[in-house]
Amino acid sequence: MSDPQAQPPGDSNYREPNFGQPGYGQQPAGGPNTTPVVAAPLSEADDRQWASLAHLGGILSFLPSLIIWLVFKDRGRFTNTEAKEALNFQITLLIGYVAINMISFILAIVTFGIGGLFIGLAWVLWLAGVVFSIMGFLKAKDGQNYRYPFALRLLQ
Repeated sequence: MSDPQAQPPGDSNYREPNFGQPGYGQQPAGGPNTTPVVAAPLSEADDRQWASLAHLGGILSFLPSLIIWLVFKDRGRFTNTEAKEALNFQITLLIGYVAINMISFILAIVTFGIGGLFIGLAWVLWLAGVVFSIMGFLKAKDGQNYRYPFALRLLQ
């Protein structure tokens, strides 16, 4: 049985591990204790692109708008404004989906299932979300602010 720490035959580059030696496990110079690097501001074209993608991402859910707002809010004024607007709209839609599902569930119980048809309104809400998200995308792509016709202004 051979010792796993023994030098392999013919390997002149092998070095013994320095467990317990001073400096073992420490970060090299320029490690995590250095000053953080601030990201550069977005160019006008990038600002428009991320702002428009924040609106278009609303077709999927509120997460794309949230991520874009959190990552780019300090780098572009237009992206900050438009991503907040898109996020407010997506949160409003989410509240609407929850309300429709709760009301539909309660009506289904009370009316022995007939009230469950109320859930069809969720499709209308989804369709409105897709249409308004595309409209926001087209406006933001051209550099114009877009205001959704209905949205709770939770983020100012």
